[in-house]
Amino acid sequence: MDRERFEQQLAFLKEVDKVKGIFRRTRLLDDSRYENDAEHAWHLALMAMVLSEYANGSDVDVSRVIRMVLLHDLVEIDAGDTIVYDTQGRAAAAERETRAADRIFGLLPADQRDEFRALWDEFEARQTPESRFAAAIDRLEPLLQNAATEGHAWIENGITRTQVEQANRHIGDGSRDLWDFVQQLFGECDRKGYFASTEQGMES
Repeated sequence: MDRERFEQQLAFLKEVDKVKGIFRRTRLLDDSRYENDAEHAWHLALMAMVLSEYANGSDVDVSRVIRMVLLHDLVEIDAGDTIVYDTQGRAAAAERETRAADRIFGLLPADQRDEFRALWDEFEARQTPESRFAAAIDRLEPLLQNAATEGHAWIENGITRTQVEQANRHIGDGSRDLWDFVQQLFGECDRKGYFASTEQGMES
């Protein structure tokens, strides 16, 4: 065993345990409490395994998708969670997240640091079939949660249907089938009054 390498790996694993304490704006499907980032990543990994047949293209590397969804929110240990509908906040968060990626992945040995950081960058760029599908399921999960909780996060944060549609349009880049399903979901949620009627602004 390379003791120095092992100590670096342990330092990373101890640091990322903090992601269990980063809470998102969406609630669990049973509406019992808010979801944390670790639960979100775990759920996305399972979604990647279960829903991979709906990815655009038949040659998507599911293991690569799983690795991306497990890594992509680790930066929120430093940067915090910013709701996707807060466009001004998201712009400011991008710089914080880049610095966080440097620090957190920098705890690892150089080979793993570069590999994990490349996967994080790939997810952010959404230029590969894997990253586009990863981004699609990343957006699908909170839509399912809001539908199950009578639009809890949408109403709480004053989010309209137009905002939700615009922010999630890229789902179709990763999966046309999932985007078709989501558009039907939007219609059902609209009929049930799960969206805010007018944009109220957000605090993040």
